[in-house]
Amino acid sequence: MSTSARAVLFDLDGTLVDSAPDLAGAANDLRAEHGLPPLPYAQLRPLVGSGARGMVGAAFDCAPGDPRFDALREAFLTQYERRMLRSTVLFDAVGEVIGALERAGLGWGIVTNKHGRFAEPIVAALGLRAGTLVCGDTTPHAKPHPAPLLEAARRLGLPPIDCIYVGDDLRDMQAGRAAGMPVLAAAWGYLGVGDAVHDWGADAVLESPAELLNWLRLA
Repeated sequence: MSTSARAVLFDLDGTLVDSAPDLAGAANDLRAEHGLPPLPYAQLRPLVGSGARGMVGAAFDCAPGDPRFDALREAFLTQYERRMLRSTVLFDAVGEVIGALERAGLGWGIVTNKHGRFAEPIVAALGLRAGTLVCGDTTPHAKPHPAPLLEAARRLGLPPIDCIYVGDDLRDMQAGRAAGMPVLAAAWGYLGVGDAVHDWGADAVLESPAELLNWLRLA
C-alpha cells in the first residue's frame, strides 16, 4: 500500500504541530481564574488530543452532561484563543517531511477535529501550505466518523484508497479505516490514555515524522 499512495493526510494537533503547551496553558489559566493551582504539564499533555472536552475534564473533573460543562468549555476556548500561537510549533522534522512529499509529487492535506476558527490561524502562522484543510466544523460529523477524511480525498480529487492518514489518536485510526484508507499511528503525539498505540490496528506505528518517508520508500 505504501508504494501506491498519491497523497498523505495528517491530523493536526499531536501529529504535525505540538500545541500541547498552549492547550495545557489555557487549562491552567482557567484554573487560576477559579482560584485553583496549576496542574503539571505531564498530567495534561496526554489528554490534549481530546481538545476542549479533554482539557475541561482534566482541569475540572467535568464531562459533558455536567451542568458546569458548557460554560467551562466556552471559557476554556476563550482562554485558548488568546494564547494559541504563543508556544505552538511544528514537531521536529515535519517541515522536512512535507518538503520531501512535495518533491516526490505527492499531495498532502490536514484533517483535524479542531474547529476552523482555531485551525486556520495556526496553519497559516506555521506556514503549512496544505492542499486541503478539513476542520471539525467542515462536515456534519467529526472523527472517528469518516466524513472529514472522505471530504479531504474528494477535495484532492483522489479515491480514499490512494490516501494515507497519519494521526496520534485511536479515533484517527478508526476514521481512516472507515474511510478505506491505510492508517499510520504517530507515536510522537499525545496518544490519549486508552489502549496502547500498538494496539490500535494501524498499518504501521511511526516513532518519528521522518519514519513516514521510510514507509513511503522516499528515504
